[in-house]
Amino acid sequence: MSHVNVVPLSRRMQPRDPHEPHRVATPLELLFDLVFVVAIASAAAQWHHGLAEGHLGDLVNFVMVFFAIWWAWMNYTWFASSYDCDDVTYRLLTFAIMAGSLMLAAGIPELFSTEQSGLVVGGYAVMRFAMVAMWLRAAAGHPEGRRTALTYASGIAIVQVLWIARLLLNGQTALLVSFFALVVLELLVPIVAERHGITPFHPHHIAERYALLTIIVLGEVILASVQAVQGALEQGAEAGLLAIVVGGLLIVFSMWWLYFKREHAGLFEGGIRSTFVTGYGHYLVFVSVAATGAALAAAVDLVQGEAHTTDRVVGVALAGAVAVYVWCLTAMHAMAGAPVVETRVGVVVGLVLLGVAAIGPPVGLTVLTTGLVLAAAVAHHVWTTRAVT
Repeated sequence: MSHVNVVPLSRRMQPRDPHEPHRVATPLELLFDLVFVVAIASAAAQWHHGLAEGHLGDLVNFVMVFFAIWWAWMNYTWFASSYDCDDVTYRLLTFAIMAGSLMLAAGIPELFSTEQSGLVVGGYAVMRFAMVAMWLRAAAGHPEGRRTALTYASGIAIVQVLWIARLLLNGQTALLVSFFALVVLELLVPIVAERHGITPFHPHHIAERYALLTIIVLGEVILASVQAVQGALEQGAEAGLLAIVVGGLLIVFSMWWLYFKREHAGLFEGGIRSTFVTGYGHYLVFVSVAATGAALAAAVDLVQGEAHTTDRVVGVALAGAVAVYVWCLTAMHAMAGAPVVETRVGVVVGLVLLGVAAIGPPVGLTVLTTGLVLAAAVAHHVWTTRAVT
């Protein structure tokens, strides 16, 4: 007879043990990530089309909407690491956040075309107010962490009201200034709240959650690239595709290898500064991976003759995304005590990628060269670590 998993309607939300052995991502967290990747894919698709059409201003919209997706994901992830009580109420609030991310995803095309979207703001509001409810539950169930929890709840609610009020603004300048001002406020909420007491997150669980999302977003890059290649082949466009296919695979495989060449859990155990730098710095990791997929898809469009831009523009977009990824990982690994030579290699790799793309070779050659340079960086790491051991 199979074991029945009985889920209570509600239980007191107690803090999790930050040193709990064998703590891994739950099935609910895995579903949560998959739902959020829908929003990531929607944002990347809009940047892909904007890049292919030469609408470079869409990069700003991509960066902005990706912040909303990432920030909602990150806030829930850290909360769950500290307070996941797995009762019916917790699951329903998690489902509400998932539903909000799907609302946000549905409004992304409107945001790119009109600079504003009530659906995006509404979806974000659903996610954020669900987090307010989560923190209020934590405040009620964990007296020692009540002040921290209430600071989170009030801070999130106040900033969210300001996001809703931002819908009343018009004009690109006002929208940009207000966006970055509110981003600063969002980033300050955890910094202020954690001054009242550090939430009991599990470092290894957090590292796994970040790693899993990185893998899933890399998978979305492969899916977007394959779909673009399939579309090109259906229309008989084959010239130049081989270089993009080979280069694209090398890029994705190398990005995975470079991310997992070091353990990241230690970065979340090195004190509050290291924790915040690593946690916030992963925005650049995730957004650059998604942007890489968009650039690869635009490269296929260019080879297919359906893009209205140049090889240099798409090449620089790809190289820029990959360079940001490499430099961000290089900085985090340097904090973890990586050898100086490894840091230098990371810096040089990014510069070489941008230099090649700036020359403006055919986009297929840029993609292939990018993949080969990343593969060389992986080979260097394998060789040097082998020599050490």
